Amino acid sequence: MSLGKAARSLVNPVRGVLRPPASASKRTYAAGAEARAVLENELDGIRAAGTWKAERIITSKQGPQINVDGSRGSIMNFCANNYLGLSSHPEVVQAGIDALKSYGAGLSSVRFICGTQDLHKNLEQKLAEFHEREDCILYASCFDANAGLFEVLLGPDDAVLSDELNHASIIDGIRLCRAKRLRYKHMDLSDLENKLKEAQSSRMRLVVTDGVFSMDGDVAPLQGICDLAEQYGAMVFIDECHATGFLGPRGRGTDELLGVMDRVHIVNSTLGKALGGAAGGYTVGPKPLIDLLRQRSRPYLFSNSLPPPVVGCATRAVELLLASNEIAQSMTAKTMRFRNNMTQAGFTISGSAHPICPVMLGDARLASLMADDMLKLGVYVIGFSYPVVPKGKARIRVQISAAHTDEDIDRCVDAFVQTGRKHGVVS
Repeated sequence: MSLGKAARSLVNPVRGVLRPPASASKRTYAAGAEARAVLENELDGIRAAGTWKAERIITSKQGPQINVDGSRGSIMNFCANNYLGLSSHPEVVQAGIDALKSYGAGLSSVRFICGTQDLHKNLEQKLAEFHEREDCILYASCFDANAGLFEVLLGPDDAVLSDELNHASIIDGIRLCRAKRLRYKHMDLSDLENKLKEAQSSRMRLVVTDGVFSMDGDVAPLQGICDLAEQYGAMVFIDECHATGFLGPRGRGTDELLGVMDRVHIVNSTLGKALGGAAGGYTVGPKPLIDLLRQRSRPYLFSNSLPPPVVGCATRAVELLLASNEIAQSMTAKTMRFRNNMTQAGFTISGSAHPICPVMLGDARLASLMADDMLKLGVYVIGFSYPVVPKGKARIRVQISAAHTDEDIDRCVDAFVQTGRKHGVVS
């Protein structure tokens, strides 16, 4: 037998062993086809309900004026979390470029192996200083910060008391911990007190709330929450993603706005909104807690370090806010200009004096159609519907930025009035 025939005689049986039988291949194909049918049916249901969320494509940098694929000319952007207009601020952008050149594109590592640069420690120090807390730990996002906190801090002998409308990342984070979970009615201090009484046998009690609830723009009653927490021996945690940088006299957040900075124990927030808008989140609080998070918080231990350009941009944004509160203070007048003019035009605006201004419409399809018509008038807004908000609570969430001019705001209101009349929302 030739060497080639011998080799083929050895290979062919192996191929037979490795090749799955025809029946197995058919079952695999059938399972895939069945899964595809289930998924397509689910997608069809989303489309039929009018809650399909299409992604518009932006072809420019983020800012009050943007370019959108399929639209002519510049479009006014009224739905970004770019509260202070720092996403494309020249000093913030340059800081990112400088960090890229000096520190590279990334660390290819988690923090504790070889992923901590002086750049990261400097930002953590500045964030702790900004929030007037002992220490800070960075995460890839505030979603990760919320996912990584509760299972480290709380055990089966503890209790967590959570507002029923807290952000999804808070809910998911709490699910990961083994503490007793008590949910109180939205911003209802009486119900919170009842839950605190129920949790008195627990070792530790942690009250958890958004500082600002992002879908409605309402501000948590932190003074009352802190009063109850002190009365019943609980700690207070707040998520400040929609407050950091612009609420309060110096932009420190909801706790500063309501005068309870020294009564809130733990703050989670983001770098991805007012503080440059790139990515990243963090926890600030007592140093022993931050030290323990570095040892045990899974999103921190198993996620790559924040890229140096992102850290550079965020650092410069925080430095600008530490140096001056002028940008933060400009938000109030612009917010109230929009809210007052829209209310006078006949629209229902949820929330209070916050740059998140939900234009309440109720119907998901109406919210989507009006948002599309607004784009044709040169205003970029997005309809929000289930599951992002409860069924029957669809709205167009407008967000005011310090970078918007009074003329921008007036043009946005005019576009809403024109579109609202077309759809019978206002007369």
